[in-house]
Amino acid sequence: MNGEELTEQETALYDRQIRVWGADAQRRLSKSHILVYGMKGTVAEFCKNIVLAGVGSVTLVDDREVTEEALSANFLILPDENLYHGKTLAEVCCDSLKEFNPMVHVSVEKGDISTFGVEFFGKFDAVVISCCSLAKKKLINQKCRKLSKRVAFYTVDCRGSCGEIFVDLKDYKYSKKKLEETVECQLEFPSFEDTISVPWKALPKRVSKLYFAMRVIEQFEDAEGRNPGETSIADLPGVLKLRKELCETNSVNESQIPDALLERLLMDTSEYPPVCAIIGGILGQEVIKAISGKGDPLKNFFFFDAMDGKGLLEDISEPKPVS
Repeated sequence: MNGEELTEQETALYDRQIRVWGADAQRRLSKSHILVYGMKGTVAEFCKNIVLAGVGSVTLVDDREVTEEALSANFLILPDENLYHGKTLAEVCCDSLKEFNPMVHVSVEKGDISTFGVEFFGKFDAVVISCCSLAKKKLINQKCRKLSKRVAFYTVDCRGSCGEIFVDLKDYKYSKKKLEETVECQLEFPSFEDTISVPWKALPKRVSKLYFAMRVIEQFEDAEGRNPGETSIADLPGVLKLRKELCETNSVNESQIPDALLERLLMDTSEYPPVCAIIGGILGQEVIKAISGKGDPLKNFFFFDAMDGKGLLEDISEPKPVS
């Protein structure tokens, strides 16, 4: 959208949500550009949500081919092989997303996202990545942070019945309603690398066990040169060994990372559609809040485990010095 005002067509199409978050928020959404990498089931849910919400454009990056595993969780891939044969995951998902809202420009960018220059990420208001190695998460987050403009950065991972979202909004200003007045607020977000570098012993005692378990699996895959999700129960001895080393280094009891939880994360590497819907819904909500500048953002981790049905927010940051 080139103009400052919503068109008559946009106002009619987005009437219900304009009543929820106002015309100004919808204008910001309609001018926003979102970059998405890694077209898994959770990300498909997220894309559907933001396209229906009416963002300006969505650019998809994923050169992988369609697999049986992708078909099981990604509803954007139609089950007719003739419709996706010879196409990348991004191209197949792009075709489907265009049908949800013709007013949103959906396109595909080909190539290895880790080789894209800093200026490429400056074209977007939010960057969402999935299916990424530890090194790639750090690299892309660093590139977004080097920009003079604020680019909201998110990572999302879903393993079986568990999922996590990480958020980095840098220095973020927003407004929220408190009683009958609107209050201006400000939050400082640490980078992904700074966040996971916080010593475990410095964290509150009741931090989600999923936070620690996901970091162990992440580091195991990184050390073994594996792609995300390329694990099995056969890797349990190596993962338990790494858990022991990390817990000793961080002066944390190994009971904080139960064997049963690690086993689930190793075995359930594919996504569960109901969990995808929940994580993708939360992620869509957070990106909309960041773009519109309305409502308290998630800072800076969200965890969900379908085994107990709980969603937990965790602020993992360097403890502030006591004055």
